[in-house]
Amino acid sequence: MKKIIFPLLVLCTLLASCNLTEEPQSSASKKLIFGTEAGLKTYSYSFYNILPDAGWAYQQDGMVDYGAVNSIDNFIRKGAYSASISTGWTWNNLRNINYFIQNCTDANISDAVKNNYIGIARFFRAWYYYNMVVRFGDVPWVDKAMDINDPNLYAKRDSRTTIMQHMIEDLDFASNNITETAGDGTLISKWTAYALKSRICLFEGTFEKYHTELNLTGSTNNYLQLAATAAKYLMDNSGYKLYTTGGSSSSFRTLFTSDVPVSTEVILADAFSSANSVYSSANWWWTSSTYGSRWSMTRKFVNTFLNSNGTPFTDNANYSTMGFYDECQNRDARLAQTIRTPGYKRDGSYAAPNFASYTFTGYQPIKYCLDPTSYDNGQYNTNSIPLIRYAEVLLNYAEAKAELGTLTDADWLATVGALRSRAGITGGLNTKPTTVDSYLQTNYFPSITDPVILEVRRERSIELALEGFRFTDLNRWKVGELMTVTWDGIYVPALNTLIDLDQNGTMDVVFYNGAANKPSGLPSGCAAINVDGSVGITLSNGTSGNIIFAGDRYWYPDGRQYYYPIPTTAITKNPNLTQNPGW
Repeated sequence: MKKIIFPLLVLCTLLASCNLTEEPQSSASKKLIFGTEAGLKTYSYSFYNILPDAGWAYQQDGMVDYGAVNSIDNFIRKGAYSASISTGWTWNNLRNINYFIQNCTDANISDAVKNNYIGIARFFRAWYYYNMVVRFGDVPWVDKAMDINDPNLYAKRDSRTTIMQHMIEDLDFASNNITETAGDGTLISKWTAYALKSRICLFEGTFEKYHTELNLTGSTNNYLQLAATAAKYLMDNSGYKLYTTGGSSSSFRTLFTSDVPVSTEVILADAFSSANSVYSSANWWWTSSTYGSRWSMTRKFVNTFLNSNGTPFTDNANYSTMGFYDECQNRDARLAQTIRTPGYKRDGSYAAPNFASYTFTGYQPIKYCLDPTSYDNGQYNTNSIPLIRYAEVLLNYAEAKAELGTLTDADWLATVGALRSRAGITGGLNTKPTTVDSYLQTNYFPSITDPVILEVRRERSIELALEGFRFTDLNRWKVGELMTVTWDGIYVPALNTLIDLDQNGTMDVVFYNGAANKPSGLPSGCAAINVDGSVGITLSNGTSGNIIFAGDRYWYPDGRQYYYPIPTTAITKNPNLTQNPGW
């Protein structure tokens, strides 16, 4: 939506950001905007600037535990990030919102109309502040458009409790007053407000629960209950449902490759249009050796995708030495709709993971990538990018209830069971789990002993992979140390052995150790990968084993990376601000 409507925003943006020095003209302009419903509607489009760009989801997930990349963010490199280079302490969008709320008072417009657009503004204010709290923790609460002489420009940081209270008030107002109840996924509706409330309250409830150093555990259950209530109301009343057209083999991926947002499930999306010459670069990001980060999923994470019968893949006795083809068989159907697996085609031809110019681990994403190669090598994509999905609401509800200890079998069936059913999983759909998966617990969440919480986290991680949630989830669960786990890849049985990854009769890759041992006379299209460490790749057992891709990452023991530092420039301008611990 925001990508398409920005050309309409010149008048209202100028009005909100400039001093109205020419009184007759400015008064007329202000009356045009705030004195008509059409003006309010046009102004409200400017709020969409707050929404993330198309690449936000998958580029944000460039800094997660389960993806190897060729360029590591400074934030997770020792000594590479500081307050002097910190970003994100920007307030222009908030001023635009507050200016609108202050001036949406024209007596000639009905209260219902005004409250609808004020509700939209307050939704975006909550969205803005949620991202600020996630990034910085405590921040100043500002609910007016301040001028340069306002003493509140030098206010201290308000507590996260205060900010959360105001965000919930904003979202309650939005959900009660926004008149839009359905749409094509590109406009804010009352259901978008309920969905965001479930996201925000789940975040805060779990953050306070696991970050016991805050001494806020007394309000944990209240936030979790608010998250569950908001999600359940949407589930019962909105009409949204999981998209299942096409069956388990394609319905999930369609959500991310459709030009038009799949409005039965997608509550909010970034939309693009060839007619308006507005595109994203999703294909370019996922296929280029130079444009993106060459994000490659790790085997440790791939191992968490269940077998199609609902049992853990790691229950297979030989799971750790399975070759790529075998490990991809009879799995959760989302695996083949998230990464390239045997049978994947581009332009009608089989397309194995591309070791020659993209993947480091063998697990190459396809979630947002259109299959025709004509979309590669530039900004050509027109597929919409979901920002809020009904699936997330189900997961918010399931996690909140699991953390409260009140998730029932009926809840499980309606949430995790429904998601797994769409993915072609046949077992464990009707009743919540009673046993702990030791692989998931040991490798990801050793402090969690509740099998229900573990399985809800597994489901969230898989369903929402590459949608921009992972880093925030690790932070709220207080498991940031996962950011430094080893990046591993497919199992390689031996050096100098040609491997047909998808068993279609074409050899795809061979691994060798040392430049002097590089094989010659390889079949066309067969990549040769040196595992002597010179390109960052080794094998876990030296001459065989899992691919290991090097990555210099660091998580400070003091936990400072659970927040970003307040930029030095901000503290210089406002000495009343205090710095986050450790920075």
